[in-house]
Amino acid sequence: MTRPYAVRLAALALALGAVLSATACSDGDDAPARTEAVAGGASALPGPAPAGLALRPAPSGEPGAPAVTGPLTDGSPIAFADLWADRPVVLVFFSSWCTACAQQQDALSELARTHRDKVVFVGVVTEDKPEDLQRYLREHRVEYPVVVDDDGAIWRSYAVREPPAVVLVAKGGALLRGWPGGVDAPTLDGQLRQLVLAP
Repeated sequence: MTRPYAVRLAALALALGAVLSATACSDGDDAPARTEAVAGGASALPGPAPAGLALRPAPSGEPGAPAVTGPLTDGSPIAFADLWADRPVVLVFFSSWCTACAQQQDALSELARTHRDKVVFVGVVTEDKPEDLQRYLREHRVEYPVVVDDDGAIWRSYAVREPPAVVLVAKGGALLRGWPGGVDAPTLDGQLRQLVLAP
């Protein structure tokens, strides 16, 4: 008579132990994992251009910028022509391992924030490891979209041989200026105001 009671008690203890150990180990593991947005991905793309954006007309006779496409850091496709359809674009060619790029990047990131609604900044990176690129983008507060040009085709289409380099494209796609070796933020800001932004 005591034997079935002992068996039931042992079974209850085992079941209770299993439940307790399962809840103790889970500690909220069933909740969705928090994932940080990929820097340079689609979430960094600009919204529509502001109404009444005042821009200088592109000079006639300028060559057209190569209307290439490529994937952003999160794999989302982007077409450059879609970006310059409604405002100017600054292309920043860089790599995370490039010392000169790192020296210029913080000021360029700040300039991109200053002109966020008027000018689209787009990074174009090649020969980089995803983890190194993400670390670079976060360290230098790069908040604009970044195209991953794994095979260097976009770099070649813009005649970029090594980083850094910066290219200014007018609304509509006219190729206005290029800076092999990069450009400092004050100079670029002056060129934006002189060539594309109306006073």
